[in-house]
Amino acid sequence: MAHKEEHFTGTKQIRDVVIGMADGLTVPFALTAGLTGAVASNSIVVTAGLAEIIAGSIAMGLGGYMAGVTEYQHYHSEKRREYWEVENLPEKEREEVREILANYGVSDHIQMQVVDDLAKDPDKYVDFMMKFELNLEEPAVNQARNSAMVIAISYIAGGMVPLVSYFFTQSPIEGLKYSVVITLAALMGFGYFKSKLTGQPAIKGALKTTFIGAVASAAAFAIAKLIAG
Repeated sequence: MAHKEEHFTGTKQIRDVVIGMADGLTVPFALTAGLTGAVASNSIVVTAGLAEIIAGSIAMGLGGYMAGVTEYQHYHSEKRREYWEVENLPEKEREEVREILANYGVSDHIQMQVVDDLAKDPDKYVDFMMKFELNLEEPAVNQARNSAMVIAISYIAGGMVPLVSYFFTQSPIEGLKYSVVITLAALMGFGYFKSKLTGQPAIKGALKTTFIGAVASAAAFAIAKLIAG
């Protein structure tokens, strides 16, 4: 039976989900907990929570978009530089290829053969240097847009978790009790699966994520309660 490679390939998408979901769960959770310590109306908590989720998702989405655009521009700027070096500094580039291959244990004879073969095709030559010299992979054309959408949607999904209980309870304190249970469970599950997908200790990741969310919300509640008197 042929061996089947099972490598995880959704790194960028998972990264964006993690970025959006992590902040979406913790920031609105801290906000609603803080408001619960200062106000006596669920409608205020819900209104402020929804406003924060909308503003936060836009801000996070725009941040993801700008990061994606910057990554795309950086890649193509470096690619143009490599084309110039291949054309104008051929011996320097040949030496860099030999150094890369030597680091992989390739013999001198094979190094020279690979360099000669690569030099016949500037496009493949540049692609080789982008991957093995600069460790850069070409971003997809729509990566910035897709990243923004995934981050924003993940933020909204995460943000609604701590807020939903305030829609169905009579007081902020009652809403907070349910919110704590629901959100800590969500943080636990999120931390567990995030760690599993990224190859980290799952239980440790789950506890770490839950602890951070719990501390943030407790601090916000305590400070708001203290200020409100």
